[in-house]
Amino acid sequence: MAASQTHQLSSLDNVEMSIHVIDTEKNQIQEPAINEFGYSQRGQWLRAAVLGANDGLVSVASLMMGVGSVKEDIKAMIIAGFAGLIAGACSMAIGEFVSVYTQRDVEIAQMKREKQKRSERENKEVTERKQLPNPGHAAAASAMAFSVGAVIPLLAAGFIRDHKVRMALVVAVASMALVVFGVVGALLGGTPVMKSSARVLVGGWMAMACTFGLTKLIGSEGMQI
Repeated sequence: MAASQTHQLSSLDNVEMSIHVIDTEKNQIQEPAINEFGYSQRGQWLRAAVLGANDGLVSVASLMMGVGSVKEDIKAMIIAGFAGLIAGACSMAIGEFVSVYTQRDVEIAQMKREKQKRSERENKEVTERKQLPNPGHAAAASAMAFSVGAVIPLLAAGFIRDHKVRMALVVAVASMALVVFGVVGALLGGTPVMKSSARVLVGGWMAMACTFGLTKLIGSEGMQI
């Protein structure tokens, strides 16, 4: 009888140890998913901020380079850059608002479809976990990021009287800011730093070069500004 009880206790211990091992392995498997979830949660705001800042910087710097290719007056460059800042910030805010609002509508519709297939308790748990995107916050973040990026070339050119020095400074400052934006975006998003920075920098150079060259070409054909 004692031997039978000892055998039963040993079996129970083995079962408890097996359950503990399974729970431990399950927790170890789930840990990477938590980290990945953190990146996905910040992905929307990161995308809006990085896209807005890069757009503001590249758009306004390219616009100023285009105007500077046919007009040496500093006032013309500053006015063009400021107009680009206002127009771009408004455009980014409206575009982001519409985009995120559409995403929100899609998610709400999906939640309603899934609600019909679940019990009341499951619906409550899913609703508590689900965080719908906020269109207003996304629009404000995008417009603010665009404005921050656009101010950089304006400040770089605003105090330089010599035309050639002003143009070179706009390119230099814009290039440094593009590298910084690329590094920050890569670090926050968990992507390769060098690849991200190079992609952002080369893209900015191409935009500024195309705007400068095409505007110079049009101006050289006799159009008076």
